[in-house]
Amino acid sequence: MSLLKDVKVAILATNGFEESELIEPQRALEKEGAEVYIISPENDHIKGWKHGEWSESIKVDARVDQVSAKDFDSLVLPGGVINPDLLRRDMASVEFVKSFFADHKPVAAICHGPQMLIEAGVVNGRTLTSFESIKKDLENAGAHWIDEDVVVDSGLVTSRSPKDLAAFNKKMVEEFREGKHSGQTA
Repeated sequence: MSLLKDVKVAILATNGFEESELIEPQRALEKEGAEVYIISPENDHIKGWKHGEWSESIKVDARVDQVSAKDFDSLVLPGGVINPDLLRRDMASVEFVKSFFADHKPVAAICHGPQMLIEAGVVNGRTLTSFESIKKDLENAGAHWIDEDVVVDSGLVTSRSPKDLAAFNKKMVEEFREGKHSGQTA
């Protein structure tokens, strides 16, 4: 049975995304029937990061300034140290993320991905997790940070690192299947 048939998912990433944090969620979503699109400020291809080295390039389906949150049902924010640091400097990417919250759509962010949530101004009062090095950043932005493999807060799914991908993917699919959440707000 396809749990995510007719669900369109955007994965927002740029160069330096943690390879496993993009590829494994993409596979989990596609396995459940979702249509998955790689969205980026870049054209053509973006290059991943794996074990401290550049890795695979993947094709970009659309530039972030050419799409809207209204085109998708859900959003995934992979981590990597480089990826969210570059994305949070791109205003079109920040606005894209913020729009999912304004529309009450589910969002999943892993590792350093929640840095985009800080930049979009959507973590105040929310409970989440992340890679431990950005714990203080999230707390300073008003989030309640907890050290668990996966945390769900009204349609927002967060995890700490690639070692949590199994739990992250399971909860991501579950929340994306549920669709909009009234508590998912900007």
